[in-house]
Amino acid sequence: MITRTVSKNPRTTQGDLVNDLQRAGTKVTKATISNTLRRQGLKSCSARHVPLLKPVHVQARLKFAREHLDDPEEDWENVIWSDETKIELFGKNSTRRVWRRKNAELHPKNTIPTVKHGGGNIMLWGCFSAKGPGRLIRVKERMNGAIYREILSDNLLPSARALKMKHGWVFQHDNDPKHTARATKEWLRKKHFKVLEWPSQSPDLNPIENLWRELKVRVAQRQPQNITALEEICMEEWAKIPAT
Repeated sequence: MITRTVSKNPRTTQGDLVNDLQRAGTKVTKATISNTLRRQGLKSCSARHVPLLKPVHVQARLKFAREHLDDPEEDWENVIWSDETKIELFGKNSTRRVWRRKNAELHPKNTIPTVKHGGGNIMLWGCFSAKGPGRLIRVKERMNGAIYREILSDNLLPSARALKMKHGWVFQHDNDPKHTARATKEWLRKKHFKVLEWPSQSPDLNPIENLWRELKVRVAQRQPQNITALEEICMEEWAKIPAT
């Protein structure tokens, strides 16, 4: 019964199982439940946060994967990846625990759907390529299309030059309305930038997410006490991240 219950609903807690069994006339402890599930190869883990996907998103992601499945490594080395993120001063990531088997962390039943940009204190825009981090800046105003184009104008080309990108390099950004606005597309066209077609609701496909995590871990270790220190530490730690 215990294994069947958590297989059907991995978010079932030990307390839920104790109560269910008690109502069924069986008295067990949480330790017994935990040991029973471990013997079945199940352990309590934090649920992964993943994008909330509709069928159309799934199909678009699959199409993207198939189109690029055989791309040579050199093609990906010629991409500048970009994104925005928010970093909290005293942030805590909400977690839920689930019972799952090894290597099943990304099964839909074991994950928590999310949308981009949770709470935070400062917003950052950054970019990188296989050659290393590009520029990182703090976005102090509420970002709109005009501000986004200004950010690209002031930071994207300088980043490409600093990273010594090859001719014909490709720019990646997601499908945020500011990125896909007609004025932004026209600006990119006039600058002759090649833009990587990107499936919606796919922040997890962007390798910059790994870089953001690296930055946030480094910043958290230094425990900034105010917004000024948070910004300074973000810039310092970003600059320290090696190309490797």
